[in-house]
This record gives sequence, structure tokens and C-alpha cells, in this order.
Amino acid sequence: MIIELDLIQTFAAAMVVLFVGYFVNGRVSFLKRYSIPEPVVGGMIFALIVTVLQSQWGIQFKMDMTLKKPLMLAFFTTVGLGARLSLLKVGGPKVLIFLFLTTILVAMQNVLGMTVAYLTDAHPLVGLLAGSITMVGGHGTGATFAGTFGGSHNLQAAMELAMAAATFGLVCGGLIGGPVAKRLIEKYRLESTAEDGIGQLDVEENNEVDLTPNLLLETMLVVAVPMALGQLLYHWSLAQGFSLPGFVWSLFIGIIILNVCDVTGVYEVKAKAVDTIGTVSLSLFLAMALMSLRLWELVNLAGPLLAVLVAQLTLVMTFAYHITFRVMGGDFDAAVMAAGQCGFGMGATPTAVANMEAVVAQNGPAPVAFLVVPLVGAFFIDITNVFAIQLSIYMVGG
Repeated sequence: MIIELDLIQTFAAAMVVLFVGYFVNGRVSFLKRYSIPEPVVGGMIFALIVTVLQSQWGIQFKMDMTLKKPLMLAFFTTVGLGARLSLLKVGGPKVLIFLFLTTILVAMQNVLGMTVAYLTDAHPLVGLLAGSITMVGGHGTGATFAGTFGGSHNLQAAMELAMAAATFGLVCGGLIGGPVAKRLIEKYRLESTAEDGIGQLDVEENNEVDLTPNLLLETMLVVAVPMALGQLLYHWSLAQGFSLPGFVWSLFIGIIILNVCDVTGVYEVKAKAVDTIGTVSLSLFLAMALMSLRLWELVNLAGPLLAVLVAQLTLVMTFAYHITFRVMGGDFDAAVMAAGQCGFGMGATPTAVANMEAVVAQNGPAPVAFLVVPLVGAFFIDITNVFAIQLSIYMVGG
């Protein structure tokens, strides 16, 4: 038996799934503690129900996922529209150094993932999905590239692999950051030397902006233009014999538009409005992506996936402990940055911030860490990650 949902019904189902996630997250402390996204929670519940229905009674769902692509494009465009290059000046040299270190980590994650996949006789793209795509990119980037790998590369259970890897990363990223920082602080007898709040940066300069209908419509226009231009460039690149995904073009055009507007003063892009549109787009995109999970297809790849994820966990802990800590100065702030890197090197920026807040709550403030890590995690690493992923895809013949 197949239950078909048209576009409107699929959209309504995605909204229900999303708010089921909000409901459950608000009542299960474990999910909130490790910053598991609400659409992931709701989507996984829906996927589990569908799995039971399919295995017990042969009931399947066929859904119209037409909205997935524009939602995904909108999200990545807002990533570009949030990348103010002027913030690099605010953060100073340490932001550039930390970004450089994290970019190296991204490259190492992809090489390690593909290597372990090869050693376990799995497709290299399985290792790439469990590399920086989901470890640094999280569920959003994972769902995006899973769609690409499942389509043009015919990788079975790509979406299931991506969601499992991203969830593993989020949980482990929240577990390892504190112990890494604690070990560094105790081993080197580090202490905070800053006054609470000194040097911390609020990267959201538009918190006081009212989200009026006119502002949201203006911002939707600002988002729509890079989306459309990105698709034009995508089709042009195909005609020239090479291709980058449409969302990469849209992201890049978003960066250009934002920074040209900042330099010329022609228009002020409101970060709060852009973030709102990005959050809504990502939430609905993830809800739809997880609604289509076929968990029963994950069984055959569970072993190789687990091997890659354990290797990634070891890499991030080792890199943060031995390299990030030393290069960033070997002081208390550097130890807190190491905890933060464990967070978004395995999961997401909110996990990184949560790790750092837990450390400073017990050991005193680390203003430099709270300046550097959110800037890199929220604004710049997503961009370098996308290009690193594209390079890795070309390396495996994609």
C-alpha cells in the first residue's frame, strides 16, 4: 500500500514533523543538552514510524519534495549573506589563524573518511559523507550532499548515512569538548586572567531590528536574487563542461552582494532578517529530508560508517588537544578554543559555544575564545568547508 502526498500535503506534514520535534525537544533534556536540531528529532520520529509501517504492514509513503531544492538554496544563500569579511578585521590575527587550523582539520577529516571507507570496502563517498560534510557541516550540509550523492552518484542510503553521522557528531562533539579542555587546564595549570565579559563580541549587530513584513520582503528579495543568479551560473557551467552545485554559486554570489553593499553603503543587509529566513528554510528543508529516510537501507553500511565516525572522533580530539591548543597560544583561552573546536568540528557552532560556556563556568572567563570561535564557526568555516568538499569530490572522480 502506497500513501501519496501532494506538494501541499507534504508541506503540511513537514510542519507537523517540525513542531513534533519542538515539542519533544522541550521535554527531553538529553536532546536539548546536546543541541540536537528540532527538525532532526521530529524527522527521525517520522522515519521510525514509517519504518515500522513498512516492515509490519507494507505501508509506504510517496511525497512531493519539490520544495526541498528551493529551501536548500535559500539556506545556503543566507550563509553567504552572513559572511561579512569586515568581521575578520574585528577578530584580528587569531581569527585567521583559527580559521586556517580548522580548514586543515576539514581537509584531514575528508582524507581520513575516504581512507577508512576504502579500508572497510565501502564507497569513498561514504567516508566523505562522514567527513567534514556532516562533522563540520552538520545535518543541513549532510542532507544537501546526500541528495547529490544519492542522485548523480547513485550512493544507496546516502540520506540515512548523512543523518546518522551528523547526529553522532552532535552528541560526541558535546561530550568530548569539556574533558579535552579540563585535561589541558589541569596538565598545564592554566588560569583565566580576564575579567568577565571583557573582549567578548556580539556578532549579531542587528538584534534590535524589528522584523516587519516590509523588512522580511526586502530580505527575501536579497535572498532570491543570488538564488536565481546561482542557478543561471550553474547551467552555464554545465554547458562549459564543468559544474559546481547550484547552491555553491548562490552562496558565493551572496557573499559578493553582502560585501559590496557593506563597502558602498548602497543597502544595509539586516543580519537578523537573513538569519530568520535561513533558519526557517533550513528547518523545513531538514524536516522534508528526514521524512524521506529509509532507515532499513542503513543496515548494510552500519559497520563502515561506525569505523569512519570513530576515526573522526579520535582525529578531532587529537587535533584540538595537540595542535589547536599549542598554535593558539597554549594559554587558558587556547584550552577553551580547543573545547569549542571539538564542538563544531564534530557538530555545530551551538555545541561549540555550549562546550566553552561549560568550561568557563567552572574556570573563569575566556573572552578571546568567545570572540574567535563563534566568528569562525558561524560565518566562515561553512564557506571553506563547501569548497573543501568539492575538491574531495573531484579527487574521487565526481
